[in-house]
Amino acid sequence: MKTFPMGGVHPSENKLSRAKAIEVLPLPEVVQIPLGQHIGAPATAIVAKGDKVLTGQKIAEATGFMSANIHSPISGVVQSVDMVANGQGLRQMMITIKREGDEWVETIDRSTELKRECTLEGAEIIAKIKEAGIVGMGGATFPTQVKLSIPPGKKAECLIINGVECEPYLTSDHRTMLELGEEMLIGVEILMKAIAVDKAYVGIENNKPDAIAHLQELAKKFKGVEIVPLKVMYPQGGEKQLIAAVTGRQVPPPPALPIDVGAVVCNASTTYAVYRAVQKNMPLIERVVTITGKGLKEPKNLLTRMGTPIQTLIDAAGGLPEDAGKVINGGPMMGRAMINLESPVTKGCSGITVMSGKDAERQEPGQCMKCAKCVSACPMGLEPYLLAKLSKKKQWEAVEADMITSCIECGCCQSTCPSYLPLLDWVRLGKQTVMGIIRARMAAQAPKK
Repeated sequence: MKTFPMGGVHPSENKLSRAKAIEVLPLPEVVQIPLGQHIGAPATAIVAKGDKVLTGQKIAEATGFMSANIHSPISGVVQSVDMVANGQGLRQMMITIKREGDEWVETIDRSTELKRECTLEGAEIIAKIKEAGIVGMGGATFPTQVKLSIPPGKKAECLIINGVECEPYLTSDHRTMLELGEEMLIGVEILMKAIAVDKAYVGIENNKPDAIAHLQELAKKFKGVEIVPLKVMYPQGGEKQLIAAVTGRQVPPPPALPIDVGAVVCNASTTYAVYRAVQKNMPLIERVVTITGKGLKEPKNLLTRMGTPIQTLIDAAGGLPEDAGKVINGGPMMGRAMINLESPVTKGCSGITVMSGKDAERQEPGQCMKCAKCVSACPMGLEPYLLAKLSKKKQWEAVEADMITSCIECGCCQSTCPSYLPLLDWVRLGKQTVMGIIRARMAAQAPKK
């Protein structure tokens, strides 16, 4: 069975919510909508305090090429456009809306009727996706219209749909594929048309046999779409790892992108959102979020409006356990610990993981044993122990030379370290710093206007 060729780990699987059908979470009374829910420039608010808005109405506009529109997930009155603390306690610009009723923009089709035929041309499809504010919903939050806009001189050869969901606790993509599989496959057709390819692969790890079987049956009606079962291996959901597993092609180091090997990769939930945007005029105002953890009374998969407080999801799953030690936005491998549970669900929030007891505790770090387990586990062929050491010493030139920008921040290194060293923490800091240095260098070298 296919998988990627280098590194990877097998974290303990805890898909506690895999059999839990998607439930619709009641509408929140108040939402807080961050203007920066995507990679690139934050959107610019086009509403002000006191304005009345409808569900699905655009409330913030993309700023420049690498940005994304934002729409209101509820109808009501804008309370403020101001700085608010996010899940990590950092203040960022958000639009706060108090709900009044549930009035929608008239052009949105809210019916459940399946609509397959798409008469739009590729450029028109991409324009609708841009207008709907769709971004990568697996966590990367890359604006989808940018990914679909093939640069001059490049050519897409295939579309790859990421249904891997390799984080050990999360199941939102799994349930989307099971319950909304036909809509998702129509989204695949639409994306194929947008980038002018006649071949698409849907990669799914074989710990989801029900989703594989379901989509294989549905795919018989979709020309050029192949369901590819994959061996379970973390982090197979990484773009480069998935491309290697499905096609055998290796994406070169940055600044190279998947399109350099002829591939365009979209997440399963993103693909479903594309169907709704193009066929139903539905902007990205809600998503399926897994709320999970061993100590929770009832792990769930919740269809949640953007801006809903994280605490509301935890309450819907029975409340925070007494022995809860950490709440993670995302999964335990790549997610980030939260200190503010009143912070909102955003476009890239696929899950909330509550870690309890010893699972939430970090071991006391020791000395590096030079065992090289982190090197063997790294799916990018890097030397995490060295990158962490150089980052700690702020040797940024050396860190850049040792290809820290190739790191996908998967956490394989840290999870395998027998000395419990915080390798990912240091590497993540080093990567962020080096990326800032590279951007500053490029700006300084740019021609003066």
